[in-house]
Amino acid sequence: MENMKCVMVIDEALPLGIAMNTAAVLGISLGKKIPDCVGVDVKDQDGIMHAGTIQIPVPVLKMNSEDLKELVEKVKNDELITMLDFTDVAQGCKVYEEYIERSAAHKTNEFTYFGIALYGDKKRMNKYTGSLPLYR
Repeated sequence: MENMKCVMVIDEALPLGIAMNTAAVLGISLGKKIPDCVGVDVKDQDGIMHAGTIQIPVPVLKMNSEDLKELVEKVKNDELITMLDFTDVAQGCKVYEEYIERSAAHKTNEFTYFGIALYGDKKRMNKYTGSLPLYR
């Protein structure tokens, strides 16, 4: 894992609650897609178990929506990078079946990306995201 990097890139114009939701959903998706990035559960001194967390840092970065869409276009076919996204369609659905149906009715370039999670080769990741500011 030492040659791997993970980042989240969130649309800087999103309201704080939606930005936080975007990061949360991306984190859950990341844990499912790359299960090896999550460490083992740990026990504290009192014997209480704590769920394993991600084994590498995950900086949360920001950029504007147009640049985010361009980044998606650049990264989506890069075989050294795993990209997960959270879109306007996903955020607007109440149940998962609705998300499946609505996604199938959209072309890739019709989505508005609220955020993406990227995981892959550290050098490659730095090429795409190395100059982006932290989301604060």
